[in-house]
Amino acid sequence: MNSKFGYITSGHPTFLPFLKNKQSNPFKKRKSSIGIYMKETNQGKENSIRRKLIKSFSLISLFPWSLKKALAEDKKKTNWKQVNLPVDTVLFDLDFVKDSPNHGWLVGSKGTFLETLDGGENWIPRTFANLDPDEELTYRFENISFSGNDGWVIGKPAIMLHTKDGGKSWLRVPVSPKLPGEPISITALGPDYAEMTTSSGAVYVTDNGGRNWKAQVKETIDSTLNRTISSGVSGASYFTGSIIGVIRDLKGKYLAISSRGNFFLTWQPGQEFWIPRARETSRRIQSMGFIQGDSKNGVWMSTRGGGLGFTESNVDFDSVNGFDFISSPIKTGGYGILDVAFKTKDELWVACGGGILYKSMNRGKTWEKEPETEKITGNLYKIKFFNSESGFVLGSNGVLLKYLPGKNY
Repeated sequence: MNSKFGYITSGHPTFLPFLKNKQSNPFKKRKSSIGIYMKETNQGKENSIRRKLIKSFSLISLFPWSLKKALAEDKKKTNWKQVNLPVDTVLFDLDFVKDSPNHGWLVGSKGTFLETLDGGENWIPRTFANLDPDEELTYRFENISFSGNDGWVIGKPAIMLHTKDGGKSWLRVPVSPKLPGEPISITALGPDYAEMTTSSGAVYVTDNGGRNWKAQVKETIDSTLNRTISSGVSGASYFTGSIIGVIRDLKGKYLAISSRGNFFLTWQPGQEFWIPRARETSRRIQSMGFIQGDSKNGVWMSTRGGGLGFTESNVDFDSVNGFDFISSPIKTGGYGILDVAFKTKDELWVACGGGILYKSMNRGKTWEKEPETEKITGNLYKIKFFNSESGFVLGSNGVLLKYLPGKNY
């Protein structure tokens, strides 16, 4: 692989129409069922009065216990509900068409491609007409992003899709064999405009719908580490040539984790190469992200075994020093923290192994386990909030949780 990146030409996209869906429309309201009532006799009326009196006395005698039980159940009310999906695959990503907030797309393994028109209450499976069914099952669509009606999807084996009309039609964009590494994330930035990263640390931008891509980084991570191996970055000598957990903030700054979790890297527009940074703990890095999606608010990091820390605001992406993380007193029982998402500047949610969710209302100073979710048969991998009223949790076995606004207790 070359140490220098340049221009990549992908070729012309091909049109991918959907198969016509002959299933009944799940968004159509059903007619309410007609009730059937039986006429009561005089004897029936007397029995009915007796039953009502007995029920009244029973309610009076049991009222304190019933009230206590109702209050206890009220405390256990969950902030999330599980959405029924027509798939049992691993769900990787979800996004909504910015010009039509109730219109969204959900992607996952085994060719999972679902569409919603009602804000995520119901989902319809979509299948591409000119992809062989067996071929489509081999794809795992891992990342989806929209800017207005312009959307992008990437997956493995290397595949890239592009839409200009909110998903009514999709184009398959050829992925160049000269691309260093596999595409692992893509961000829609405007009409025909997107930014893509690869597993080798390449960052590319297109402004013509994917026909050409311009490199933003001049050096591979391999080459960078060869130059900086003496800088004291622990684990850099074990680098396998790939990165995971690539996250982009609102202004184009990136975080990435080495595939072994030994160290992490950062990059921002204008820098010629990624900056490797040592972790501040003996535990390997599990995942990372930006607080409220913006580096100016700080960075969070989770480590193996359930560790979690946060930096102060305005971390220095120009410095080569590591970041200072303040540990959060969360007790996960050894479960690893897979994702962290901020609903507001103070309220945040954490997804752990075993299908467990934790909530903090004070920026991670104290934590409360979310009831009922650990009964779900599946792991929870990703949390996404689109605003304070709309949020989703994605997991394995086709598990999708939808946030219930107004249910915070």
